[in-house]
Amino acid sequence: MRPVSYPQLKSAALEIRRAFLKMHYEAKAGHLGSGLSDIDLLAYLHGCWLRDTDQFILSKGHGASSLYATLHHYGQLSDEQFATYYKDGTLLPAHPAPRALPSIPAATGSLGHGLPIAAGMCYANRYLHQNAVRTVCLMSDGECDEGSVWEAALFAAHHGLDNLTVIIDANGLQGFGHTEDVMRLEPLRLKWGAFGFRTSEIDGHDFVQINDALSEPADARPHCIIARTIKGKGVRFMENRLEWHYLPLTEAQYEDALIGLDEPESLRDSYP
Repeated sequence: MRPVSYPQLKSAALEIRRAFLKMHYEAKAGHLGSGLSDIDLLAYLHGCWLRDTDQFILSKGHGASSLYATLHHYGQLSDEQFATYYKDGTLLPAHPAPRALPSIPAATGSLGHGLPIAAGMCYANRYLHQNAVRTVCLMSDGECDEGSVWEAALFAAHHGLDNLTVIIDANGLQGFGHTEDVMRLEPLRLKWGAFGFRTSEIDGHDFVQINDALSEPADARPHCIIARTIKGKGVRFMENRLEWHYLPLTEAQYEDALIGLDEPESLRDSYP
């Protein structure tokens, strides 16, 4: 793990959000709320925690743009590559695809597939005697509606895949409503614990809590971190709003969003 500087992480997350908004505005692409909710998690993982030998799967593929913006910020994507987002022939489509980018080892976006892939990678690493390789799978809470998630969870726990970390971006909203209204999942921590995982529950925007959860002593079980987040985090008119699962930005909204990133959180909290 690289040294942690919380002010640097906060600054990095802000710059990633600015780049993220710009790429979405220029591409006229949706899925902004989903990306904004996990940027702090991605900034920590790629800025501090993941090593070159580790593996990362973004199972919530509709959040690909936040991953691209994070990889660009940390020098894993060139300016030229980053500028091609959502364009013909790009390496950076709306959902991640393994097109010669080592940071993206698998195609995701059909929800429920990322965890089975990650568990399989961990299982393979054991037989290749690569037990030091850590695998992280970032999922959405709505994705836990998929039965394949729980099959993979049973597999991971049964085989004691202690080098697997599952992070759930639990922002409480999915494509058609509040997660609890679409398919009641709570209590998530108890469910994952019952399936054989070591569990943690954190504020997914708090770098201290993210660091503490990922620094917990390991045991013989896979680890699940339920990260409570805010859909649209950082943009006042998007926060906790379902429509920003889909909508693109107008010019006026883009300008307002950039201004809002620099506002104190207390002002964003009071936005109607």
